[in-house]
Amino acid sequence: MLVMEKPVEFSVLNRTEQIEKLQTQKFDLAVIGGGVTGAGIALDAASRGLNVCLVEKNDFASGTSNKSTKLIHGGLRYLKQFEIGLVRESGSERAIVHKLAPHLVIPEKMLLPLVEGGTYGKMMTSIGLKVYDFLADVKGDDRRRMLDKEETLEKETLLNENVILGGGLYAEYRTDDARLTVEILKKAVSYGATVINYCEMESFNYNGDSKIKSLNCKDGNTGDSFKVKARNYVSAAGPWVDKLRTKDQSMNNKYLHLTKGVHIVFPYEKLPVKQPLYFDVPDGRMIFAIPRGRATYVGTTDTNYSGNLERVVATKNDAEYILNAINSTFPKVNLNIDDIESNWAGLRPLIHEEDKDPSELSRKDEIFISDSGLISIAGGKLTGYRRMAQRVIEAVLKATKSKHKEHLKKSSTEKIPLVSPTLENSHEVTIYQKELEISLLSKGISDSYYAWYLCTTYGKQADIIIEKSNEFDNKDALERLIRAELWFCIHHEMTNSLTDFFVRRTGRLYFDIPSVKTYQKIISKDCANYLNWDIERVASEEKSLNLLIQDTTTYYDKEFE
Repeated sequence: MLVMEKPVEFSVLNRTEQIEKLQTQKFDLAVIGGGVTGAGIALDAASRGLNVCLVEKNDFASGTSNKSTKLIHGGLRYLKQFEIGLVRESGSERAIVHKLAPHLVIPEKMLLPLVEGGTYGKMMTSIGLKVYDFLADVKGDDRRRMLDKEETLEKETLLNENVILGGGLYAEYRTDDARLTVEILKKAVSYGATVINYCEMESFNYNGDSKIKSLNCKDGNTGDSFKVKARNYVSAAGPWVDKLRTKDQSMNNKYLHLTKGVHIVFPYEKLPVKQPLYFDVPDGRMIFAIPRGRATYVGTTDTNYSGNLERVVATKNDAEYILNAINSTFPKVNLNIDDIESNWAGLRPLIHEEDKDPSELSRKDEIFISDSGLISIAGGKLTGYRRMAQRVIEAVLKATKSKHKEHLKKSSTEKIPLVSPTLENSHEVTIYQKELEISLLSKGISDSYYAWYLCTTYGKQADIIIEKSNEFDNKDALERLIRAELWFCIHHEMTNSLTDFFVRRTGRLYFDIPSVKTYQKIISKDCANYLNWDIERVASEEKSLNLLIQDTTTYYDKEFE
């Protein structure tokens, strides 16, 4: 039996106390939805001095916020659509978020190959990237650089030399969207926010003036129902925003237009691109190919979606679309569907616009305020989570009559480091990763991948995990390490299920699926010991994980209804 230790604030072992707080306090703000937008709102509110709670019906970042292209990017394609404000805001925000978590938001040089008849010609690319740099306030070595044909092929030897005209190099930032969401929530909790997953908001209660007075919530672990009371209510439910507005009877002529994006993942040796690329595909769109650790992932599709919100999957058509794009751009690789290791499929909750194709829809966010007091935020993109949160809190404060708001602090989230202990910049990240390599080598782990993985996943919190790994008696050093990861994620990151751990906390389901299959049993056993799972709960957890493994490795004939 593993030792049960006193839980820290954001621990699943502290769940009973957190639910008691939800039931007994009246909050300044209740947030519905634990994706990156809800997380950002919770942090902005709590750091200003508001008493805030957040409820999420599944796990944090289990919807759209775990299914993006995993880039904090400036949105080059939005420049083509003349969304100048969106490009400017995205550019400034990515630089801010990089400073807040430099191990998690990592600068990358993106290669944009130029081809005959492509989206961008040489002149337009040169001008466009220069304007992009100006709007995004890009400085120094990150500024765009134009390449001739030889330089482009030297940067990426897999490209088709028969069609390449040249290329452009420009700055982007790679991230892990789910890890970013979890770190934002942890920071919100450190400022006093009450945050809980697997707690579904089922319905609203209203007072005599038809204003929301409380939420009816249900604990997914126990089945217990209770009310949550607040002075203000925000829905940041992503693809479920309209479902909540329907419950509130506040739908209007503005509504969501859901589009699906699929990414597919290969072992790196199958698609060994040297660096991230943003390239043309035969139908006139552009997609990304991004190396990440032991894998390369490619995407995304952009198709209308009206299927099951709870089970979004990749179809054979999705996989074939991306495979055709890859084989057209990198003719030397000859990939087929059997080469794909995993995939993810997610939804974009965009604002509907008449007569527009999915790829033409704006990624701008919009706030809807109902007569009942429900404030809903929809649209937007991962990069803009912090500014979206500011706009929502400003709307909350505008709707609040309390004099208390006059004493609140201004938003300061641009200065709040997301992870403690902090790494200040990319240079410190590089040094720390080298230190991790030495530390892991002393534990019998010689593969430098694991130092990279721990550094880019946990930052300096990796020290806690490595230290904890000493307490397990397995002969396999990697097994000791993953068991220590689980201990950390339960005690510090509200891990409540096997899928929480393998998908949202570690990203292993997408980027290291062999490790999921290797360690599933020992992790399940440890979870049962930490969380007092009975036989039925263990069976249920393993069934859920196996279904996700199936969906992540299967290409269906059609979407689920």
